[in-house]
Amino acid sequence: MSFHRSGNWRIGSGRLTDRKQHRIPGSEVHDMLKRLKYAVTDHPLLTTLVGLRGNPRACVYTEPLWGIPYSLYVPFFTLYMYALGVNDQQIGFLISIGMVFQVFAALLGGVLTDKLGRRLTTVIFDVLSWSVPTLIWAFSQNFWWFLVAAISNSLWQITNNSWNCLLVEDCEPEKLVHIYTWVTISGLLAVFFAPISGLLVETLTVVPAVRILFGLTFIMMTAKFIILYRYSRETKRGEIRRAETKGVSIWTMLGQYKSVFSLMLHTKETLQVLGIMLVLNITSMISGSFFSLYVTQNLQVPDSWLAYFPMARAAVMLIFIFSIQTMLNRLSFHIPVMTGLVFYLASQILLIFAPAGQPVWLILYVLCEALAFALVVPQKDTLLVLFVNPEERARIISLIYVAMIGLSAPFGTIAGLLSAYSRRLPFVLNIIFYLLCMLLVMRMRHDSRKRSSQASQ
Repeated sequence: MSFHRSGNWRIGSGRLTDRKQHRIPGSEVHDMLKRLKYAVTDHPLLTTLVGLRGNPRACVYTEPLWGIPYSLYVPFFTLYMYALGVNDQQIGFLISIGMVFQVFAALLGGVLTDKLGRRLTTVIFDVLSWSVPTLIWAFSQNFWWFLVAAISNSLWQITNNSWNCLLVEDCEPEKLVHIYTWVTISGLLAVFFAPISGLLVETLTVVPAVRILFGLTFIMMTAKFIILYRYSRETKRGEIRRAETKGVSIWTMLGQYKSVFSLMLHTKETLQVLGIMLVLNITSMISGSFFSLYVTQNLQVPDSWLAYFPMARAAVMLIFIFSIQTMLNRLSFHIPVMTGLVFYLASQILLIFAPAGQPVWLILYVLCEALAFALVVPQKDTLLVLFVNPEERARIISLIYVAMIGLSAPFGTIAGLLSAYSRRLPFVLNIIFYLLCMLLVMRMRHDSRKRSSQASQ
């Protein structure tokens, strides 16, 4: 036995053993890289993304062209209105009036989606609901400009229906959660461009910077709509509905909603999903509209910092989605949803009690809110698809959005009045709604167990 100069003990000649010992570290690195490669390439989300074909690929791959510009301007939108003389009550009124028009748009959404087809409806109303209002916002001078733009923007409820049908109707059901997760991810990745808007605001101040961002938004979103139209095809179900509704007037089709509405009212699961969507819509509207005013005016956060909150939120959500989300998809929906609602409650409590000049509280708020969103929203989108009759998907989804928006509309004005009194109160209202949503999810869990028990007997 001898001691080799490399520091390794060897037996006999040791040549073969020595070379093996020297190759071991390299071999371990090679094996580790190989395992890492398989872990990445075999990740369910990445496998789904690479394997997308047809309409799902066209919808998902083009989504960043919408998400990036939206993420650039949206953190500063409320401050932009405020800087142009629109006060808290008027901001709340704009939200409510926009929702009133969204009710009519959502009602027409199912009819137009069937009549014109999913693909054509999407391109027409994407342009009318996003390209047109972004130009108006870019040149806005006062409340009335924002009112006209809000009415035009309300048409997005039509394309919301048609785009979802275009995305899911020719897609395998088992891929739905992963596809909706990728839609979420594309929006999250877009948020990392937000510091650009923060630098613009810091350099130019809010109004000129946001005008530039709206000009960029017009260009990128319009390009997205054209590319999506070019590379998508009408769905099989869309072709059937377009043939069935050929020669049928829009008024006649609207009259047919009566039977569809009755079907929706008698489907308990659909009503329960509507309840969850209603709560999430109201709370999202309140947070999105009044968070920036609260943190800049009350918590003394610099305006330019608003661009970094969505980025931090997106980073947390992306880590969560790629590490834990796929495991949660195997669980019953109520587990991630209830957990997410607990995080939503924690986020609102942190925000309400956050002292001025203490960013740690806001960091914790972002962490909780991001985890909540990542847990709840993909489940909500999937439930909407799974609990809707596929033969009447366009019209039922249309009615669901009509009900959701109509019931949400008053809360824009209510939140505006609460904010004028105290900017903490809108977030107190959010807490009440999250508690109601928890009760609803518990009820859905009870009903699900009851159905399973009856089926096993």
